Amino acid sequence: MPARFEDSYYEATVRRERERAPLKGDQRFDVGVIGAGYTGLSAALHLRARGLRVAVLERGRVGAGASGRNGGQVITGQRVDQDTLEKNYGDGRARALWDLAQEAKYLVRALIAEHAISCDVTSGHIAAAAKPSHARHLSAYTDHLATRYGYGHGRYVPREEMPSLVASERYFGGYFDTDAFHLHPLNYALGLARAAETARAKIFENTRVIGIDRGKKIRLSTSGGSIECEFAVVACNGYVERLVPDIENRILPIRNYIVATEPLGEARASALIPSRAAVADTKFVLDYYRLSSDGRLIFGGGETYGAGPRDIGEFVRPYLERTFPQLSGIGIDYAWDGTLAITLPRLPHVGQLGSNIYFAQGYSGQGVAIATQMGKLIADAIAGEAEKFAVYESLAVPAIAGGAMLRRPLLTLGMMWYALRDRLP
Repeated sequence: MPARFEDSYYEATVRRERERAPLKGDQRFDVGVIGAGYTGLSAALHLRARGLRVAVLERGRVGAGASGRNGGQVITGQRVDQDTLEKNYGDGRARALWDLAQEAKYLVRALIAEHAISCDVTSGHIAAAAKPSHARHLSAYTDHLATRYGYGHGRYVPREEMPSLVASERYFGGYFDTDAFHLHPLNYALGLARAAETARAKIFENTRVIGIDRGKKIRLSTSGGSIECEFAVVACNGYVERLVPDIENRILPIRNYIVATEPLGEARASALIPSRAAVADTKFVLDYYRLSSDGRLIFGGGETYGAGPRDIGEFVRPYLERTFPQLSGIGIDYAWDGTLAITLPRLPHVGQLGSNIYFAQGYSGQGVAIATQMGKLIADAIAGEAEKFAVYESLAVPAIAGGAMLRRPLLTLGMMWYALRDRLP
């Protein structure tokens, strides 16, 4: 697990009530879930709604992976734009993926409301054009969503209007979506955990799964015990490592870096992002940011594909100050990293191993909503209602070439090429 979770703004402002005990001894459940992030917690909650006995095994603490470290942005659609999905998969599957993404967004809102999860929900998201060509695409894409999908919550923002939404001179236009939103991701994850436990799911923290014995019955082994179950859910995402060799070659774990500034004060915060929306630019290696509920700028920028920087705050600072020169020298109170998993098509990799092991991974930066939904879809599939799960499964995410030794260097070269393109006019 990446270091410095203790330095996260989210961990510093979290609503944790207690530490959950690790698994001890041998126990039996209907379903064993590996990973207490959004996918695993949502799966547990929805499996319990169907009456199945569920145990969640988490090697650290609830939300200690990507689910508790991310930018907290709940964005409309898939990670890939609809026009690209139409080209690559045809109109029918593109429409199905759009409908699923809309359901995912509304599922997050519904779960927050139903379970009274306090996680600082704030409406609005801006895709900020980093190049003139990107602005032209956003303008055309706004019309495309309105005419093809009937989506009326977004509007194109010309360059001259952008400062009224976000006080940066870097952008050539934007797309403002009032139906998207942002939140405190760790408090959201912990809210899902509380809801699952209220429904009588069991969550074991500090319980690392070290082996999976497959068969008609599955045994998940840990250093302190084991779980025998009818079904298993692998919800490890970028932290799957060698636990499930069948699927690790479909994703590339990438380390990402985020900082939270010192409090800006109400006037300065409102001047910085008058819209209070979350923002992500259109570069391949993007910058993303938002205001926290206490008026800090939470800013994500920069990626590495191997060893991380010694000083995360100073690594991210140039990205922040290029976007907001008026914050030059701003104090950084928190700086942390985390691991997300990407796939080649930037779409989730989901499926089954045999008849009774389900997995979902590779959310490619779109995980708050899609991972939450995937937990529900896995619960549905285990209960025999697999139609929506099958839409994602049909995407057939390819393996990343190069084998265990060369996969990361080869894809790193590709990512560096796209990062270089970001710098070109």
